Amino acid sequence: MSSAGPVDLEKEMLRTRAEFSAAADAARTAEDATALRNRFTGKKAGALTALFRLLGTVAGPDRPRAGAKLNELKTEIESRIDEIAGRIAEGARAAAEKRDRADVTLPGRRPVRGSLHPTTLARMRIEQVFREMGYSVATGPEVEDDFHNFEALNLPQDHPARDAHDTFYLEGGRLLRTHTSPVQIRSMIAMPPPLMLIAPGRVYRCDHDVTHLPMFHQVEGLVVGEGVRFSDLKGTLERIVQRLFGNDARVRLRPSYFPFVEPGAEVDISCTVCGGTGCRSCKQSGWLEILGAGMVHPAVFEAVERARVAAGAKPGAYDPERVTGFAFGMGIDRVAMLLYRVDDLRVFVDNDARFLEQFPL
Repeated sequence: MSSAGPVDLEKEMLRTRAEFSAAADAARTAEDATALRNRFTGKKAGALTALFRLLGTVAGPDRPRAGAKLNELKTEIESRIDEIAGRIAEGARAAAEKRDRADVTLPGRRPVRGSLHPTTLARMRIEQVFREMGYSVATGPEVEDDFHNFEALNLPQDHPARDAHDTFYLEGGRLLRTHTSPVQIRSMIAMPPPLMLIAPGRVYRCDHDVTHLPMFHQVEGLVVGEGVRFSDLKGTLERIVQRLFGNDARVRLRPSYFPFVEPGAEVDISCTVCGGTGCRSCKQSGWLEILGAGMVHPAVFEAVERARVAAGAKPGAYDPERVTGFAFGMGIDRVAMLLYRVDDLRVFVDNDARFLEQFPL
């Protein structure tokens, strides 16, 4: 070329081609390909853009020929960049397919087998013990009314158990049952004595700490008939405790007050951890509280009798002068804690598979 302009452009094209060739050979990743494209074909600061600006300095007669060569270089660079980007992308796809490919020759993975919850296991164990003793299992609604949950159980209007901070009240005078005793009331209203039944199920109270939950499980028992005595209650409790915790388990009754029984008692068992010698679990006392019990209060029979007569039944079935009975109630979750040595009740509702896996079928 006769003028200086084209010679300068040609030298810049040669230099750009060499720089591009070196950079293209070094590109290994998708990031490298993107950087290569920006460096040489970027609209604002790309090397090709700078060369096209120099095209204006070429003398008029030589400009078409210089422009043709510059377009050839542009096509060459863009094609090489596309080829590099495609090769890198294909390599990444192949690597991903190889990594994620299922090897059908490997043995299949067995699905994880579930197991029954420890509370369910404890409930089944309790029900089995009582069925073997001749008891039936009764159920009832979890949403109750005031009569069945409180009034029929000799709980006066000013009793603390009725307070809103202890009971979940619903609209229309309904509530979530605070114990399964309403099932006993419903069973007595529906059937005349003799009765021997237990009522397991969910109950609800406003509690939540390491030993209390707002929803927990109870089982309550009821025996009604002629000549039922407190000694029958004590013998029944001793039998139940020994069947659940072993023949060495001992029972202790302490006088206590419950509105629906008279006399009433708190029932302790010898500590299942230390055997009664004293440890941290039993606070060195050797005993663990497990349930409450007592003889059915005559006022409960009177409330049942009124409800039966109002429903059209023949009067006298639950005359407190003719029949007596005993009742007891214990927390199934508490029994599960003692059976499986669990010290925090909240793990029963945490849905932690590591905990639940300890109780295989």
